[in-house]
Amino acid sequence: MLACASTAGAACPLCLGALQQTKAQQLVIAQQAVLAVPTADASRFRVVEVVKGERPQGGAIEGGFSRFGSAADAAALKGGKPLLLARDGPFPTWVILGAIGADHLGWLRKLAAGKPAAEMSEDEWRARVALVVPYLEHREPLAAGLAYGELAAAPYAAMRAAKPRLDARAVRAWLADPERAARQPLYLLLLGFAGNAQDADALEQRLEAAWKAGDATNLGALLAADLELRGVARMAWVDERYLRDRARAEPEIKAALLALSVHGNAGGAVPRERVIQSYRAFMKTHPEIAGYVAQDLAAWRYWDAVPEYVALMKSDLRQQYPSRVAILAYLRESPSAEARQVGQQTRALPGTR
Repeated sequence: MLACASTAGAACPLCLGALQQTKAQQLVIAQQAVLAVPTADASRFRVVEVVKGERPQGGAIEGGFSRFGSAADAAALKGGKPLLLARDGPFPTWVILGAIGADHLGWLRKLAAGKPAAEMSEDEWRARVALVVPYLEHREPLAAGLAYGELAAAPYAAMRAAKPRLDARAVRAWLADPERAARQPLYLLLLGFAGNAQDADALEQRLEAAWKAGDATNLGALLAADLELRGVARMAWVDERYLRDRARAEPEIKAALLALSVHGNAGGAVPRERVIQSYRAFMKTHPEIAGYVAQDLAAWRYWDAVPEYVALMKSDLRQQYPSRVAILAYLRESPSAEARQVGQQTRALPGTR
């Protein structure tokens, strides 16, 4: 429900891939995974290599699945590539993840040996990022898709560790390709890590155009990348144009807050203390949605906003419901007895006690 959730140790909310289970994660949770090719019998596949788990009995897989994952997979099979199939223990059905050359077996085994995303530590995420970055936009479509999905699901702080492995020229080319438009949020973030002053100028031109048009498309990723390249000096512009501007639409404000949230959690180009300063300015300008930053403030154990939130809960100002819920949760966690009492006694529904 909340517009801006704390992202420490979680998938970066600026990437669309963060909302979906990736094929690589399917591979991680699977108990068995193999490379296999079709046989003359349409209901059977012959196992070529074992990626994970035990080798199927008799070296073959029978029934319970679609013959081909896609037209592209069928074409790849004609070219001699096996299919990557996975199965989770209790279920008999094998899932076709796609076609991929057997020369990537070692990489697939490392990918499959990882932990589920929710269980990975910061160090494990950084290692995961290092594993997948070389395969971004690889000529092997399934490998490229596996790599993109995992990187898009990584926490922002772990993505930053990819900087030494990124080729800025390649990232610029991906961003310029209309066929990769759906991947722009991630690649904008990568440009923020790998880019230079000219890239910062280009991003700022895009941001000026977006601001004039009131366009929130990819705005969070644009702002995060711009801040990565320009640092604290750019924060005054973000404050003025988005957080203190009452004319901004809510999608634009949410995008700006998400960009600040990932920076505040990553502790990188923009220190958390500076992000909090901007949050406080936002709260004063937009009291009706001041709770949109409450979850971050609670996660960061920042309690100086308690008096302001208590006053909002005691006032007649009508809060948007998600904001009100977040403020009450913040007050209930605070070390202030008065704040906890207000949080407990105030109902989430607006206008009720």
